[in-house]
Amino acid sequence: MDVIKDVFSSRNILTIAITTSMITLCDMGWRPFWALYLNEVLGASVWAISFLSMLSQSERLLFQLPGGVLADRFGRRKIIVYGTALRIFTPILFLWATDWVTVIPALVLNGVTSIYMPAFNAIIADSLPDDERGAGYGAYRMITSTPQIFSPVVGGFLFERMGPAQGFRLFMYLSIIVNAIVTYARHRIITETLFDEEEMKKKSRIRPPIKEQVKDTMTLGRTVWIMVLVAVLSAFAARMVYDLVALYARDVIGLSYAQLGIVTTVGGIITTVLAMPGGMLSDRIGRKPVISLSRVLTPISMFGVTLSKGFYHYLVSYGTNALSEALGGGGRMGSAGGPAWQALVADLVPKEKRATVMGTIGTITGTIAAPASLAGSWLWNNLGPVWPFRASALVGLVAVSIFWVGVKEPPRRQYIEIIEEDQEK
Repeated sequence: MDVIKDVFSSRNILTIAITTSMITLCDMGWRPFWALYLNEVLGASVWAISFLSMLSQSERLLFQLPGGVLADRFGRRKIIVYGTALRIFTPILFLWATDWVTVIPALVLNGVTSIYMPAFNAIIADSLPDDERGAGYGAYRMITSTPQIFSPVVGGFLFERMGPAQGFRLFMYLSIIVNAIVTYARHRIITETLFDEEEMKKKSRIRPPIKEQVKDTMTLGRTVWIMVLVAVLSAFAARMVYDLVALYARDVIGLSYAQLGIVTTVGGIITTVLAMPGGMLSDRIGRKPVISLSRVLTPISMFGVTLSKGFYHYLVSYGTNALSEALGGGGRMGSAGGPAWQALVADLVPKEKRATVMGTIGTITGTIAAPASLAGSWLWNNLGPVWPFRASALVGLVAVSIFWVGVKEPPRRQYIEIIEEDQEK
C-alpha cells in the first residue's frame, strides 16, 4: 500500500492512469470484435484483415521515433496533449468508412496519434523513484487494465443484441466524447518533467541538432540493441496472429460475441489483479527473470489456442496470455513490452534520452515486423488456420532465448543501496 501511495502521489501518473483508463474503457468495448466487424460488415477477407492489421500496427510504431525525438527536445507534455487531441478525429473517420478500403485513412491517422507514446512512457519513468519503477509501471498497468474487466463483456452483449454495425457506431460516438474530455484533462493537469516550463519561457533552451540527437541515440550499448532485436522478433510473432485470434475463436472453435467478451473480461481480471505484484516482483528479484517468464508464457498460450476444442480450453489459453501481460515482460498484442520491460529500458537509458530510445525501439520494431500480418494470412490460407499460431509460438521462443542469453541486467540492488546511502547523508 505504501508503494501504491508513493506512485499515485505523482499528479502526472495519476492523471495519465485515469485518462488512459477512460480511453481503454471505450476501446475495449469494440476492439476484441474489430476483425469480426471488418469481416461481417465491411466485407474484408482474411488477407484484407491482415493487410489492415499490418498497416495499423506499423503506422502506430513508425511515428514513435519522431515522437521520441520531439519529446526529448520540446518536452513530454506538449507531445502528449497534441497526440491525444488527434485521437478525437480517428473515430469520425471510422464512422465514414463504408468498406474495408475506406477504413485506411482512419488507420493512418490512428498511427499518427501514437506519436505521443514515447513521451508517455518517458514521463512515467521520470515521475517514478528508481527503486520503485517496476512497481510503478505495474500500478499504472493495474489501473489502466481495470476497464478490461467490464468493457469486453458489455461490448459483446451490445454487438450481439444490436448487431456489429450499430454496436460499433455506438462506441465510435462514445470515443469522440471521451477523447475530447481526456485531451482537456491532460492539457490542464499534466506537468513537464524534462525541464522547468516557466524557465523555458524566459530563455531559450540549447538543443542539439536533430541529426546529432538521433545519432547519439544509435550509439547506445549492446544490451539495448539486443532488446531491440528481441522486441522485433516478439512483435513479428504477435502480429502474425493479432487480428486472427477472434476469427479463429469464431470460425474454428465456434465462440459467439458474448463468449469472446467473457473471455476477454476474464483476461482483464487476471492482468488487473496481478499487474502490481508483477511489477513489485521485478523490483525485488530483477527485471530479467520476470521478463523471461512472461515472454515464455505467450508462446505457450499460442500453442494452447491451436489445441482448444471449446470455450473453456480457449479461456485457459487466453488466461495464460493475460498472465504474461500481468508479469510485465511482454506487452499487449503488438507493443514492445510491459511494465518490467519498460522499467528495464528506463534503468539502462539516461533521462534525457529515454523518449528517443523508446521511440527508436518502436519505430525499428514497426518497420521490420510490418510483413508479419501478411505472413500470418498466407499461412492461414495455404496451410490452415492453426499454422499462424504455431509459427508465432516458435518465433516467440526464439526471441526469449536471445533475451535470456544476450541481455545483462544492470546491478540494480547495488545501485539502490547507493541511492539509499545518499538519501541518509
